[in-house]
This record gives sequence, C-alpha cells and structure tokens, in this order.
Amino acid sequence: MNLMLAMLNGWEILLILAAILILFGAKKLPELARGLGQGIREFKKSTREVQEELESAVDLDAPPPPPAPKKLPSETLARTSEPAAHSVPESKS
Repeated sequence: MNLMLAMLNGWEILLILAAILILFGAKKLPELARGLGQGIREFKKSTREVQEELESAVDLDAPPPPPAPKKLPSETLARTSEPAAHSVPESKS
C-alpha cells in the first residue's frame, strides 16, 4: 500500500479524492470515514489480543498452572463407603 502511494504524485491523489467525493457525496464521507476508523480499531484490537495470547502461550518463564484436583466419580465413592452386603462367606473345610 505504501509503495502504491509512493508512486502517486500530488495531482493523482487529488484526482482520486475528487472521484471519491463525487461518488459518495459530502454527506456520506464522514460516515464512511467513521466506519473505516472503527474497522481499523477493531482489527488492531483483535491483532493485539491474538499476539498477547501467543506470547503467553510461548512464555517459558511463566510457572506451570497448578494441577487440577482429581475427583472420583460418585459411583466409586458410593461403593467404597458402603459395606459389602453381597459377599460370599468362606466355607470351612
């Protein structure tokens, strides 16, 4: 984009601005510029968030997150707390 603008001289830029003014009209230009500005801000914000997320993922100096506590399923807890009601008695021989 900068290379393209560097090739344009003053009269060409003025001609492009005049064509934009004729196409969109004076009433639509502020609204168009406002929408363009909001789009650029949103793009920069998203880019910054993605970059921060990547940096935090790659950060080797950060301490690892604490391990999650292991929880037993509720069935296992129920089986271990109840006495064995259906156990088979040992036979005496």
